[in-house]
Amino acid sequence: MTDHRKGHKGMQSVVIIGATQGTGKALAAEYARRGADVVITGRSAERAADVAAELAKDVPGTVAGLALDLTAPADIADRLAPIERVDRLALVGVVRDRNTMAAYNVAKAGELAVTKVVGYTAVASALAPRMAQDASVLLFGGVAKDYPYFGSTTVSAVNAAVTGLVRMMSHELAPVRVNALHPGMIEDSPFWTENADAAAAIVDSARSASLTGRLGTMDEVVDACLFLLENAWANGVDLSLDGGRRF
Repeated sequence: MTDHRKGHKGMQSVVIIGATQGTGKALAAEYARRGADVVITGRSAERAADVAAELAKDVPGTVAGLALDLTAPADIADRLAPIERVDRLALVGVVRDRNTMAAYNVAKAGELAVTKVVGYTAVASALAPRMAQDASVLLFGGVAKDYPYFGSTTVSAVNAAVTGLVRMMSHELAPVRVNALHPGMIEDSPFWTENADAAAAIVDSARSASLTGRLGTMDEVVDACLFLLENAWANGVDLSLDGGRRF
Protein backbone atom coordinates (compact mmCIF):
# COMPACT_ATOMS: atom_id res chain seq x y z
CA MET A 1 0.00 0.00 0.00
CA THR A 2 1.29 3.46 -0.94
CA ASP A 3 2.84 5.37 1.97
CA HIS A 4 1.44 8.91 1.87
CA ARG A 5 3.10 9.87 5.17
CA LYS A 6 6.54 10.71 3.82
CA GLY A 7 8.02 13.62 5.70
CA HIS A 8 5.72 13.24 8.70
CA LYS A 9 7.50 13.65 12.01
CA GLY A 10 6.32 12.34 15.36
CA MET A 11 3.52 9.99 16.35
CA GLN A 12 0.13 10.77 14.87
CA SER A 13 -3.05 10.92 16.92
CA VAL A 14 -5.79 9.44 14.74
CA VAL A 15 -9.51 9.37 15.52
CA ILE A 16 -11.82 7.18 13.42
CA ILE A 17 -15.54 7.50 14.05
CA GLY A 18 -17.33 4.26 13.22
CA ALA A 19 -14.45 1.80 13.11
CA THR A 20 -15.66 -1.47 14.60
CA GLN A 21 -16.17 -3.00 11.14
CA GLY A 22 -15.69 -2.43 7.44
CA THR A 23 -13.68 0.47 6.07
CA GLY A 24 -13.28 2.23 9.40
CA LYS A 25 -11.76 -0.86 10.99
CA ALA A 26 -9.44 -1.45 8.02
CA LEU A 27 -8.25 2.17 8.13
CA ALA A 28 -7.65 1.95 11.88
CA ALA A 29 -5.62 -1.23 11.38
CA GLU A 30 -3.42 0.48 8.79
CA TYR A 31 -2.72 3.48 11.02
CA ALA A 32 -1.91 1.18 13.95
CA ARG A 33 0.55 -0.70 11.72
CA ARG A 34 2.15 2.67 10.91
CA GLY A 35 2.69 3.39 14.61
CA ALA A 36 -0.09 5.92 15.24
CA ASP A 37 -2.07 6.40 18.43
CA VAL A 38 -5.55 5.45 17.23
CA VAL A 39 -8.93 6.00 18.86
CA ILE A 40 -11.87 4.15 17.35
CA THR A 41 -15.54 4.54 18.18
CA GLY A 42 -18.62 2.37 17.93
CA ARG A 43 -22.10 2.45 19.36
CA SER A 44 -21.24 -0.26 21.89
CA ALA A 45 -18.47 0.40 24.42
CA GLU A 46 -17.83 -3.34 24.73
CA ARG A 47 -17.60 -3.85 20.97
CA ALA A 48 -15.30 -0.81 20.57
CA ALA A 49 -13.01 -2.11 23.32
CA ASP A 50 -12.90 -5.61 21.83
CA VAL A 51 -12.06 -4.36 18.33
CA ALA A 52 -9.44 -1.97 19.74
CA ALA A 53 -7.76 -4.86 21.56
CA GLU A 54 -7.81 -6.94 18.37
CA LEU A 55 -6.26 -4.14 16.29
CA ALA A 56 -3.57 -3.38 18.89
CA LYS A 57 -2.01 -6.85 18.72
CA ASP A 58 1.53 -7.05 17.30
CA VAL A 59 1.62 -3.49 15.93
CA PRO A 60 3.78 -0.51 16.96
CA GLY A 61 0.79 1.79 17.42
CA THR A 62 -1.85 1.92 20.14
CA VAL A 63 -5.62 1.53 19.75
CA ALA A 64 -8.29 2.61 22.22
CA GLY A 65 -12.06 2.25 21.93
CA LEU A 66 -14.79 4.72 22.84
CA ALA A 67 -18.57 4.43 22.75
CA LEU A 68 -20.18 7.07 20.53
CA ASP A 69 -23.55 7.17 18.82
CA LEU A 70 -23.78 9.58 15.88
CA THR A 71 -27.58 9.47 16.10
CA ALA A 72 -27.34 11.13 19.54
CA PRO A 73 -25.39 14.29 18.67
CA ALA A 74 -26.14 16.05 21.97
CA ASP A 75 -23.91 13.49 23.72
CA ILE A 76 -21.00 13.62 21.27
CA ALA A 77 -18.89 16.33 22.93
CA ASP A 78 -18.93 14.52 26.27
CA ARG A 79 -18.06 11.19 24.63
CA LEU A 80 -15.02 12.74 22.94
CA ALA A 81 -13.75 14.52 26.08
CA PRO A 82 -10.92 11.99 26.73
CA ILE A 83 -9.24 12.79 23.39
CA GLU A 84 -6.42 15.31 23.90
CA ARG A 85 -5.09 15.92 20.37
CA VAL A 86 -6.18 15.17 16.83
CA ASP A 87 -3.91 14.94 13.79
CA ARG A 88 -6.26 12.91 11.62
CA LEU A 89 -10.03 12.54 11.90
CA ALA A 90 -12.02 10.13 9.72
CA LEU A 91 -15.82 10.16 9.90
CA VAL A 92 -16.85 6.78 8.56
CA GLY A 93 -19.86 5.80 10.68
CA VAL A 94 -23.18 5.26 8.94
CA VAL A 95 -26.56 3.62 9.46
CA ARG A 96 -28.23 1.62 6.70
CA ASP A 97 -31.41 3.03 5.18
CA ARG A 98 -33.47 1.78 2.24
CA ASN A 99 -36.21 4.30 1.59
CA THR A 100 -38.44 5.17 -1.34
CA MET A 101 -40.89 7.96 -2.05
CA ALA A 102 -43.70 5.39 -2.23
CA ALA A 103 -42.91 3.94 1.19
CA TYR A 104 -41.06 6.61 3.14
CA ASN A 105 -39.92 5.61 6.62
CA VAL A 106 -39.53 8.94 8.40
CA ALA A 107 -37.78 7.46 11.44
CA LYS A 108 -35.11 5.66 9.41
CA ALA A 109 -34.60 8.67 7.15
CA GLY A 110 -34.16 10.94 10.15
CA GLU A 111 -31.64 8.58 11.74
CA LEU A 112 -29.46 8.61 8.64
CA ALA A 113 -29.70 12.38 8.16
CA VAL A 114 -28.79 13.03 11.79
CA THR A 115 -25.88 10.57 11.59
CA LYS A 116 -24.14 12.03 8.56
CA VAL A 117 -25.11 15.69 8.64
CA VAL A 118 -25.56 16.61 12.30
CA GLY A 119 -23.43 13.84 13.80
CA TYR A 120 -20.43 14.37 11.53
CA THR A 121 -20.56 18.13 12.11
CA ALA A 122 -20.92 17.72 15.88
CA VAL A 123 -17.80 15.53 16.00
CA ALA A 124 -15.72 17.98 13.97
CA SER A 125 -16.96 20.91 16.05
CA ALA A 126 -16.19 19.17 19.35
CA LEU A 127 -12.67 18.18 18.28
CA ALA A 128 -11.76 21.38 16.39
CA PRO A 129 -10.03 23.05 19.39
CA ARG A 130 -7.80 19.98 19.73
CA MET A 131 -6.80 19.70 16.07
CA ALA A 132 -3.21 20.39 15.09
CA GLN A 133 -2.65 23.11 12.47
CA ASP A 134 -1.66 20.46 9.92
CA ALA A 135 -4.54 18.17 10.87
CA SER A 136 -6.94 16.77 8.30
CA VAL A 137 -10.53 15.58 8.32
CA LEU A 138 -12.10 12.96 6.06
CA LEU A 139 -15.86 12.56 5.62
CA PHE A 140 -17.51 9.56 4.01
CA GLY A 141 -20.25 9.97 1.45
CA GLY A 142 -21.02 7.62 -1.41
CA VAL A 143 -21.60 7.54 -5.17
CA ALA A 144 -25.36 7.30 -4.62
CA LYS A 145 -25.25 11.11 -4.57
CA ASP A 146 -24.64 10.98 -8.33
CA TYR A 147 -26.13 7.57 -9.18
CA PRO A 148 -29.36 7.01 -7.24
CA TYR A 149 -30.86 3.54 -7.07
CA PHE A 150 -34.21 2.19 -5.92
CA GLY A 151 -34.28 2.71 -2.18
CA SER A 152 -31.63 5.45 -2.06
CA THR A 153 -34.04 8.35 -1.51
CA THR A 154 -32.37 9.48 1.72
CA VAL A 155 -28.95 7.98 1.02
CA SER A 156 -28.55 10.01 -2.18
CA ALA A 157 -29.67 13.23 -0.49
CA VAL A 158 -27.46 12.79 2.57
CA ASN A 159 -24.37 11.82 0.56
CA ALA A 160 -24.90 14.94 -1.56
CA ALA A 161 -25.03 16.94 1.68
CA VAL A 162 -21.53 15.68 2.52
CA THR A 163 -20.26 17.79 -0.39
CA GLY A 164 -21.71 20.86 1.30
CA LEU A 165 -20.12 19.89 4.61
CA VAL A 166 -16.69 19.63 2.96
CA ARG A 167 -17.00 23.09 1.45
CA MET A 168 -18.18 24.61 4.71
CA MET A 169 -15.72 22.81 7.01
CA SER A 170 -12.68 23.45 4.81
CA HIS A 171 -13.33 27.19 5.20
CA GLU A 172 -14.31 27.22 8.86
CA LEU A 173 -11.56 24.87 10.04
CA ALA A 174 -8.72 26.26 7.86
CA PRO A 175 -5.79 25.64 7.84
CA VAL A 176 -7.06 22.17 8.81
CA ARG A 177 -7.76 20.28 5.57
CA VAL A 178 -11.16 18.70 4.93
CA ASN A 179 -11.96 16.19 2.17
CA ALA A 180 -14.61 13.61 1.34
CA LEU A 181 -14.46 10.15 -0.19
CA HIS A 182 -17.44 8.80 -2.13
CA PRO A 183 -16.76 5.10 -2.74
CA GLY A 184 -18.77 2.80 -4.93
CA MET A 185 -19.54 -0.78 -3.99
CA ILE A 186 -16.71 -2.54 -2.13
CA GLU A 187 -16.64 -6.21 -3.05
CA ASP A 188 -15.09 -7.49 0.19
CA SER A 189 -17.15 -5.28 2.49
CA PRO A 190 -18.77 -7.33 5.28
CA PHE A 191 -22.14 -5.79 4.38
CA TRP A 192 -22.07 -7.54 1.01
CA THR A 193 -20.14 -10.69 1.89
CA GLU A 194 -22.42 -11.46 4.82
CA ASN A 195 -25.51 -11.04 2.63
CA ALA A 196 -24.04 -12.56 -0.52
CA ASP A 197 -27.09 -14.48 -1.76
CA ALA A 198 -29.57 -11.67 -1.19
CA ALA A 199 -27.23 -9.07 -2.67
CA ALA A 200 -26.05 -11.05 -5.71
CA ALA A 201 -28.18 -9.18 -8.24
CA ILE A 202 -27.17 -5.76 -6.85
CA VAL A 203 -23.48 -6.71 -6.86
CA ASP A 204 -23.65 -8.04 -10.44
CA SER A 205 -25.39 -4.88 -11.62
CA ALA A 206 -22.75 -2.66 -10.01
CA ARG A 207 -19.95 -4.70 -11.55
CA SER A 208 -21.45 -4.49 -15.03
CA ALA A 209 -21.88 -0.71 -14.68
CA SER A 210 -18.18 -0.22 -13.91
CA LEU A 211 -15.86 0.75 -16.75
CA THR A 212 -13.20 -1.44 -15.17
CA GLY A 213 -15.53 -4.45 -15.06
CA ARG A 214 -14.83 -4.95 -11.37
CA LEU A 215 -15.73 -3.62 -7.96
CA GLY A 216 -13.39 -1.98 -5.50
CA THR A 217 -11.60 -3.63 -2.60
CA MET A 218 -11.19 -2.53 0.98
CA ASP A 219 -7.44 -2.02 0.45
CA GLU A 220 -8.13 0.34 -2.45
CA VAL A 221 -10.57 2.39 -0.40
CA VAL A 222 -8.11 2.58 2.51
CA ASP A 223 -5.40 3.73 0.09
CA ALA A 224 -7.69 6.55 -1.10
CA CYS A 225 -8.40 7.49 2.52
CA LEU A 226 -4.68 7.74 3.20
CA PHE A 227 -4.15 9.97 0.18
CA LEU A 228 -6.87 12.41 1.27
CA LEU A 229 -5.76 12.39 4.90
CA GLU A 230 -2.01 12.57 4.31
CA ASN A 231 -1.42 14.57 1.13
CA ALA A 232 -0.76 18.10 2.39
CA TRP A 233 -2.20 19.76 -0.72
CA ALA A 234 -5.45 17.78 -0.87
CA ASN A 235 -8.13 20.10 0.48
CA GLY A 236 -11.81 20.61 -0.32
CA VAL A 237 -11.74 17.47 -2.48
CA ASP A 238 -14.84 15.37 -3.24
CA LEU A 239 -13.29 12.16 -4.55
CA SER A 240 -15.52 9.58 -6.22
CA LEU A 241 -13.92 6.13 -6.29
CA ASP A 242 -15.92 3.67 -8.36
CA GLY A 243 -13.84 2.59 -11.36
CA GLY A 244 -15.81 4.86 -13.68
CA ARG A 245 -19.45 4.35 -14.65
CA ARG A 246 -21.10 3.29 -17.91
CA PHE A 247 -24.39 4.87 -16.84
